Amino acid sequence: MPPKKKPTPHGTAADTSAAVDRFVRDLEHPHKDTVEAIRAAIMGADPGIAEGIKWNAPSYRTGEYFATTNLREKKGIGVVLHLGAKVRSLPAGGLVLDDPAKLLKWLAADRATVVFEGLADFERKRAPFVHLVREWIAYV
Repeated sequence: MPPKKKPTPHGTAADTSAAVDRFVRDLEHPHKDTVEAIRAAIMGADPGIAEGIKWNAPSYRTGEYFATTNLREKKGIGVVLHLGAKVRSLPAGGLVLDDPAKLLKWLAADRATVVFEGLADFERKRAPFVHLVREWIAYV
C-alpha cells in the first residue's frame, strides 16, 4: 500500500474563493458592503493573491496568509496585516513600508491593522491601502 500523501498547504475547502463567496453571502454585518469592497481591492492588488476563510473571516494569502478581515472592529471594519500564523524573523531594520496616508497602526513588529469606518472611508483610502498590500506581500 503506498504511503498517504500529505495534504498540500492551503488545500482545504476553507482555502477557496468559493468558501469566501459563501461566507460573504451569508454574512450579516452592518459593514458588509465595506467587506466586499476590501475583498475586491485586496484580490485585485496582485494576481498571486488567493483567499480563504481563516480565523472565521475572509483572509488573504500568497505563500502564507498575510491579511485577515477584522469583523469585530468597533469603529467599522479592520484588516490585520501579518506574516502568517508562525513567528518568523524579520529583515534587518524591520518591515519598511511607505505609508504616507498613515493608515497603519502597528500592533507588533510584524503585525499592523488598518481600520475603515465604512464604505465611504474605505473608498477615500482605497489607493493607499492597495499600495500597502502590494508592499506587505513582498515580506510574506
